[in-house]
Amino acid sequence: MHDLAAILGAVLRGYALRRRGAHGVAHWARVLENGLRVADATGADCEVVTLFAVFHDSRRVNGDWDPGHGLRGGELARSLRGSLVHLDDARFDLLFEACRLHTDGHTAGDPTLLACWDADRLDLGRVGITPEPDRLCTDAARALLPWSRPRAVGWHAPAEVLAAWGVG
Repeated sequence: MHDLAAILGAVLRGYALRRRGAHGVAHWARVLENGLRVADATGADCEVVTLFAVFHDSRRVNGDWDPGHGLRGGELARSLRGSLVHLDDARFDLLFEACRLHTDGHTAGDPTLLACWDADRLDLGRVGITPEPDRLCTDAARALLPWSRPRAVGWHAPAEVLAAWGVG
């Protein structure tokens, strides 16, 4: 298992935006909770989903349109591979692709990729976007909309996750 507090420390040392902003740590924590629920229902790789939650927006340089931020997040994960990120090649490739492609609108592919993308899309309410069920990848995510939407809109900060990450 990964030392998520250490990973968060490394991520936040180079994070350019406000930690508590729309793309910051509370968003990552909600993405984690969303993703683990989707993964539980679909059999996706929970460890990859967990790392995706932390890395997918970790290298944004602005809060608006930021082409390439997912790729930069994947590259950060790659730079930590072997020291803080411990995945075999196949699982790391899933993490990297999930980060790189998370804003491209894909709805088909490996169950782990789908869980990652749905986890992020379920949190779009934080920026005033209502997730459209047909743009979600899985039935599991569609079923989570009534639970995830108020959390996203209300900028819910998952205290237990944030505390475990050492940023609570």
